[in-house]
This record gives sequence, C-alpha cells and structure tokens, in this order.
Amino acid sequence: MSLKCGIVGLPNVGKSTLFNSLTNAKAQAANFPFCTIEPNVGMITVPDERLTVLQDLVKPEKLVPNTIEIVDIAGLVKGASKGEGLGNQFLGNIRETDAIIHVVRCFDDANVVHVDGSIDPVRDKEIIDSELQLKDLETLEKSIHKVEKIGKSGDKEAKKCYDIFMICKEHLEQGKSIRTINLSKEDKELYAGLFFLTNKPTLYVANVDEASATEGNEYVEKLRQAIQGEDADLLIVSAAIEADIAELDNSVDKKAFLDDLGLEQSGLDRLITASYQLLTLETFFTAGEKEVRAWTIRRGTKAPQAAGVIHTDFEKGFIKAEIIKFKDYESLGSELSCKEAGKLAMEGKEYVMEDGDVVHFRFNV
Repeated sequence: MSLKCGIVGLPNVGKSTLFNSLTNAKAQAANFPFCTIEPNVGMITVPDERLTVLQDLVKPEKLVPNTIEIVDIAGLVKGASKGEGLGNQFLGNIRETDAIIHVVRCFDDANVVHVDGSIDPVRDKEIIDSELQLKDLETLEKSIHKVEKIGKSGDKEAKKCYDIFMICKEHLEQGKSIRTINLSKEDKELYAGLFFLTNKPTLYVANVDEASATEGNEYVEKLRQAIQGEDADLLIVSAAIEADIAELDNSVDKKAFLDDLGLEQSGLDRLITASYQLLTLETFFTAGEKEVRAWTIRRGTKAPQAAGVIHTDFEKGFIKAEIIKFKDYESLGSELSCKEAGKLAMEGKEYVMEDGDVVHFRFNV
C-alpha cells in the first residue's frame, strides 16, 4: 500500500534539512522563506531489524523493505488559507498526504532568521493549526449548504450529516482540530469523504539544537504543554545532527557518532518508526530464496486482505494462510524447522494478522 507523510511548518524551521537527511535527497535548504516552492518527494525505508534477521537465515537473492513516501511541503505562513505565500497550492499538497509531520522550531540561532522575528513554538504551531482549520471550515461550509438543502426535502441521512457537520463547524470555530472531536466511529464516517486537513494523524517534531537533542529544552516543554489533549505525538530531533549523520558512509561511523552524543538511535530512525506507528500500520513478511520482503498493512487486517496487498488474485482466491511467528522463525532458523516443531499454523479467512507474521498464502484463481 502506498503511504505518504507530509512535512509541514513555518518557513525556516528545518523542514528541508530534515527531508534531505531522511531521503538523502538534495532539496534546497537556505536561510530565507519560500526556499521550497514545489513539494520535494522522496521514498524512505522503514528500519526493521527483523528483516535483516530473515535475510541472514534465508539468504534470498533480493531484500525488499517497507517504504514511506515523504513530501517536503513549502513553508506555510499566516494567511495561507486565503492564498498568502502560494497557500492554496501548499494546502492542496497536504490534502494528498496520509499523515502530517509538523516541524516546529525549538532552538535559538541568530544566524537563522525567523519569519515572525522571534522564537515561539506555541505561536508557530497555532499559526499552522489555524490555517489548516480555516481551510477545513471553507471545505465544510460548502458541504453544509448542500446537505442542508437536501435535508429540508425530508432526507434523513442528509439531516444527520447536517447535524454532524454543524458540530464540526463549531469545533473548528473554537480553534480545535477535527481529529480531537469526540464523536462515534459511525458519526465520523459521515465526514470522512471531506478529507479534512486537521483530521489527519499528526506528529509534532521539535527541532532542537545539538545540546538539547537528548533531553529537550524549555521550548520543547512549552510545545509539549500546548499539544496536551490533542490526538498527536511529540518527537525531539536535531535536524542539524541528522544532516551530519547523513553525511557518514557506514553504520559503524554513525553508531560511534550517536554514542558520542549519548543517543541510542538517530532522530530519523525514531521519526520513521513513529510515522509508521502514527498511521496504525503493521508489518508481515514473506520469505523465500528469491526474495525476503516486508509488507505494510493496517492494524486489524484479516488474512485475505493482507494477501490482497501482494496481489488482488491472492485475495480473490484465498484458501489458507500458513503463519509462522517471527520469534519462532528466528529461534528455530528455518521454515522447515518451524514445521517440524509444530510452529506453523494454518489460518483461515477470519484470522487477524499480527505484526511480524511470516506468511505463505495458499490461493486458487
């Protein structure tokens, strides 16, 4: 399945530096607003040590990891919802993503200008939030007018939509994002087709200086307080450090660099993993001599639908799924050993896939 995360934030907060480090692309990074005009797109691999373990055991011809598409969206500014700073174009880019990585500046540096002249992560966050909320209001008001008209003719479904849309409108007018609204799953499905920007899963990235990379700083704490009550996570990353790490050629040098800084993992590895979790995704594996491959599914996916991720024919003709738990595969060393030890389970159409399942699908078309 194709997954896309959009990196957003005000100009000069470190979005393009972070993007370059993530993708080893070379998006222009400069000390002035609107450096990024067109969205830069890159594919990143999801770090997963289990894939390396399977590679060592199976020794396939090819290894294929999971990937996420990352889009570096140009810096938004106040008034973007009304077209300021090419705002409409940029907001349209956000609408096409599955999740938002909101980069917020949490460092002092007199050499890097701030579009508003001072460092205030809470203000910066609220500017972006407001622009996304205003754009959602614009989308919503068009839909309210439409369902109100149909509802007056006696259409009960339209009347229900109107009531829910009005709740959303009031929520947005209070400066709150749609993802924080307290409604039932059924009610939320009524506005799913509107693709609200503020309904997207969001990860806040506090971009800090090198000295604050492990513990954060006062700016991070202010941002942490500001997002309490939101359905969102916060990650501390130093884009400058990640840029340095990206220049290193091998894993040994990278580990030594991280050790010197007191970091167990690079911020980028944590960011990629957090983005994957943000989208409630899981991984299953297929393992054979030709290929060991990681596949992405939504949490709660049943076996036939997981088979369909590989090929639609697999889902249509699904018979059974041969499941080996990753820990069993790792400890016993091969598919044959797992079979002999009774660790291979035959599962049917109602089986809910678990993260790390090593699978062979049986199907007939």
